[in-house]
Amino acid sequence: MRFSLLNLIRQSFDANRGWPEQWRSPEPKASYDAIIIGGGGHGLATAYYMASEHGMTNIAVVEKGWLGGGNTGRNTTIIRSNYLWEESEALYNRAMNLWQDLSHVLNYNVMYSPRGVMMLAHNTHDVQVFKRHVHANRLAGIDNEWLSPEEAQAFCPILNISHNLRYPIVGASLQRRGGVARHDAVAWGYARAASALGVDILQKCEVTAIRRDATGAISGIDTTRGPIATKRLGVVAAGNTSAVMQMADVRLPLESYPLQALVSEPIKPIMPCVVMSNTIHAYMSQSDKGELVIGAGTDAYTSYSQTGGLHIATHTLDAICELFPTVRRLRMLRNWGGIVDVTPDRSPIIGKTPVPGLFVNCGWGTGGFKATPGSGNVFAHQVATGEPHPINAPFSLDRFTTGRLIDEAAAAAVAH
Repeated sequence: MRFSLLNLIRQSFDANRGWPEQWRSPEPKASYDAIIIGGGGHGLATAYYMASEHGMTNIAVVEKGWLGGGNTGRNTTIIRSNYLWEESEALYNRAMNLWQDLSHVLNYNVMYSPRGVMMLAHNTHDVQVFKRHVHANRLAGIDNEWLSPEEAQAFCPILNISHNLRYPIVGASLQRRGGVARHDAVAWGYARAASALGVDILQKCEVTAIRRDATGAISGIDTTRGPIATKRLGVVAAGNTSAVMQMADVRLPLESYPLQALVSEPIKPIMPCVVMSNTIHAYMSQSDKGELVIGAGTDAYTSYSQTGGLHIATHTLDAICELFPTVRRLRMLRNWGGIVDVTPDRSPIIGKTPVPGLFVNCGWGTGGFKATPGSGNVFAHQVATGEPHPINAPFSLDRFTTGRLIDEAAAAAVAH
């Protein structure tokens, strides 16, 4: 009986049957003023800001699967802006400022929770790096502060600060405005708000070709739901960007890696904040459902695997059990790998391409979710006006030919 009911529900949702009229994916128009490829958080945010801030409503978001079904739904939801370089500070702080009022602006609860992000230092090098971050952030007007081991434990009581650890905790930096949000709620909130402004959101609509006119400029796309004409095309398809851009004969400096994470069985609240450790590469927070959300690292080799190497998760769990001994008996419910695109300097590409009318937003690596509102906001400006916003101007594609890189990986040892 239960099986039959589930099958009935699945069949009724198939091909848009069973959905209220206002929730159904509309039929594509023959042409749009602009098209965004990618129905994740960044793509939906881009469409929303194009409509709300630039008055463009004849636009479409094209998604091959369902909204938020890619990396938006496969991340550990951490939000912070305590990056080192000025370009990164400006971009992530724009996102942080938008996060604070996002539920009110979208009239949808994205569950933004500024519970604090604490980054642990285990040696002299960590102390020097994180104190440098603290000072740089304060100069930029971004909150960040230094804690002693005792202050770190007072902020997160289950943290083990024993001197007998393999990697003893010698201090920590804390950004109190940092925290988490509900990943799928962010996608739904932007989707609903964009749709209310007239944006067409086309699910189950895979792009099969990018069309160009005699001059080489963008003229439209071919999809599984038919051809669509446009002269402006923005690509925001994490994990699939290179494949999409190849349709326009554009090659990008991207490599794809599985980034692993785990979720425990749900328990009562024990974790009041987000705690991250670069040296042992593990971080943890607790979801509103009670699950402990544990982040691991990327594999050392390129891959499109949805799981990644088992040793990565094993190493992370060993570290988590040492930092938080109280969780040793918890069982893990899920282990997964989201595919992240990374650039040589581990910072995103946001801007135009050599093809007229084609814009790209990609290469976020492990920093994509936290940047969602800021990324969509500045990319909307780029696609709508054809010119970069001052915040995303440094993240143009040509920095890889000029050598003006924004190397946050070298600065922080990790870019989560």
